[in-house]
Amino acid sequence: MMQERETYGIDIAGLHRELELFEIKPGLRIAILNILGDTALVEACADSLAEKLEPVDYDVLVTAEAKSIPIAYALSVVTGKPYVILRKSYKPYMGQALQSETLSITTGEPQTLYLDEKDRELVQGKKVVIVDDVISTGSTLQGMHMILEKAGAQVIAEAAILTEGERAKWSDIISLGHIPVFTD
Repeated sequence: MMQERETYGIDIAGLHRELELFEIKPGLRIAILNILGDTALVEACADSLAEKLEPVDYDVLVTAEAKSIPIAYALSVVTGKPYVILRKSYKPYMGQALQSETLSITTGEPQTLYLDEKDRELVQGKKVVIVDDVISTGSTLQGMHMILEKAGAQVIAEAAILTEGERAKWSDIISLGHIPVFTD
């Protein structure tokens, strides 16, 4: 039987969702936005983010594996811009991939991001927008910035469906909403 969890209600891109709260360490809970399989939400968010990105001059969308892949794909479809996924594990077909390390808020463990050799060419010398589902601590953003800098890309903007935590910290992020963290 599934555990009944407390939720946090939010309206995003004209749709309402109840986000379940999960404890990530003692006394600290976060609301989880899981867009995987939520096609209606992904498409609505892509339309809204595309609108907010209209004044931005960029060439490529970049995201990190895995939960934000649907929003990067949908945003690519709406904007006509290509997208690149920074992978979390290296595969031999990725050739001379670039890498950077970051810390995941959901696992509390270090994670490595990889930029596939073929995607290096797509971002090198280009203006990119980093896309994420939720920006919380900024550690994934930092890792993405490091790897894109190594690749010779210029990060023009950062966009997310939601920001989380300290609202003032994310004032430069193009987003559709904000969620708090929950302390007991």
